[in-house]
Amino acid sequence: MTQRIEGKRIAILAADGFEEAELFQPKEAIEQAGGEAVVVSLKPGEIEANRHREKGKAVAVNATIDAVSASEFDALMVPGGLFSPDALRKEEKVRNFVHDFFAQKKLVGSICHGPQVLIDADVVSGRKMTAIENIRTDLSNAGAKVVDEEVVVDEGLITSRTPKDLNAFCSKLVEEICEGKHAAQAQSA
Repeated sequence: MTQRIEGKRIAILAADGFEEAELFQPKEAIEQAGGEAVVVSLKPGEIEANRHREKGKAVAVNATIDAVSASEFDALMVPGGLFSPDALRKEEKVRNFVHDFFAQKKLVGSICHGPQVLIDADVVSGRKMTAIENIRTDLSNAGAKVVDEEVVVDEGLITSRTPKDLNAFCSKLVEEICEGKHAAQAQSA
């Protein structure tokens, strides 16, 4: 039986240059389970994906970072890609938005390069995490306990490595959203 997440709103935080499969596959999994996936970005309109190094399809932005708060959502998902996390991580409003999910003990999922945004939001110290090999040193330097596993769950924080891990990531994302808030969700000081 498929798990259901009716009535749950999940923010998908992305900017131009997100990895196509890392946004669309979790979005589809959320919607198929009955949840509402809300694409949040830096600007209105559409944001464009990359499919590895090629241009990918665009997705409509449902809300801008200026118009939302973590309290409006049940969970947050940050896809990777080479350019999206880099654009997001430098924005104070984005860092505060991400930090608020941890402060409110809400589920956060991130894949590939997405954890770069979490590093700059100062929420990875002491957390068991995984990511694409290229940023594992960055995670470690920020205080995360880094492992090389398909999907890692640490008290409401879900991380995965690459698009090859998306099936496991999406399944775990929906499962954890069903569980709700995580009392032990940590936030860095």
